[in-house]
Amino acid sequence: MDNFNVIYKILKRLEKAMDYEEFDMEQISAESLGINENKWCKIMEMLAQNSYIQGVSVKYSIDGNVLISTSNPRITLKGLEYLNENSFMKKAANAAKGIKDMIPKL
Repeated sequence: MDNFNVIYKILKRLEKAMDYEEFDMEQISAESLGINENKWCKIMEMLAQNSYIQGVSVKYSIDGNVLISTSNPRITLKGLEYLNENSFMKKAANAAKGIKDMIPKL
């Protein structure tokens, strides 16, 4: 699965979780996203370091592995902006594809 699709899914699920008091981490687990644990840790690390999510602690083991622990993960304003921009770009791309499909090939 494309990394940006995984990022979008994580942020979208955290956005939906804003309506609830508690968040089930299983919704954004490596298994539910269809990726391996190593990739999940690295994506969560990037999201936390770039301030797209909060409530995630990133630590590093002596051998350089990324260790992720969570306590009430949530999306930030920056994460919401990412979703908004990504949604707009998807709509624009779909519109462009629709226009392209309507133009007869020469």
